[in-house]
Amino acid sequence: MDIRVLRSDDIPHVQQTNITNLPENYFCKYYMYHAMSWPQLSYVAVDVSRPQKTPYDPPKIVGYVLAKMEEEPSDGVQHGHITSLSVMRTHRRLGLAEKLMRQSQRAMAETYGAKYVSLHVRVSNRAALALYRDTLGFKVDGTEAKYYADGEDAYGMKMNLDHLKPKPGDWDDEDFKEEETSGDADEGDAVGSLGKNKEEQELLKKVKVGRGLGVGELVEKNESAA
Repeated sequence: MDIRVLRSDDIPHVQQTNITNLPENYFCKYYMYHAMSWPQLSYVAVDVSRPQKTPYDPPKIVGYVLAKMEEEPSDGVQHGHITSLSVMRTHRRLGLAEKLMRQSQRAMAETYGAKYVSLHVRVSNRAALALYRDTLGFKVDGTEAKYYADGEDAYGMKMNLDHLKPKPGDWDDEDFKEEETSGDADEGDAVGSLGKNKEEQELLKKVKVGRGLGVGELVEKNESAA
C-alpha cells in the first residue's frame, strides 16, 4: 500500500471513491481547488499490489483525505480543516484512514503553521467518531443543527497540532553557519586550477547544508477573493 500526495490525475478516481462510500459528493473542480490551493494537504492510498497490465492502467485508489487551510477563520486562528475522508470497504481495518489523517495533519502544522485542525462528522457515524475521538484525539467542540443536506446534525470537532510543529531546538544552528576550513583539515588533494592557486585554496570555505529551509511560515493566499 502506498500513501502519497493527491495529484490532479487522481481526482476522477478519488471522486469515484467518494461517490461509492459517502452521501456528500463534490464536483471535480472542488477537488481540483483543494489540490491546487493546498497541494501538500490531501493524500491518497493506492493499492500497489494490483498488477499493472499496461502503462496506461490508472492507479487503484482505495482511500483519500481531502483537506485545506481555513481561508477566513472566524476565530482569527490559522488552522486546517478536513473536508472529506473515505476508505473503500474492501480495504478497511488496515489503518489507512488513520495514516491518511496523520499525514495531512503533519503537513498542516509543518507547512502552514496550523494551530489546530477541525472537521464535521454526522452524529450517527459511530465508526468515524471512534476514529476521530479515540484514535486521533479529536474533541467535540459543539453541535451544528441540520448541517447535512438531509437534515442530520453534525458534531464540530477539533484537535490541537502544537505537538507537530518543529521546536526551536529541533534544528542545530551550527548546521547553518559558514565555517572556514582549517589549514590542517584533510580535504583531499586539490584538483584543476585550484591546485595551482594557493591563495584561492586558502579562501575556500566549507558550508554545511541545513535540514530545515524555513517553510513553516508559508501561507497560501486566496486569490479567488480578489
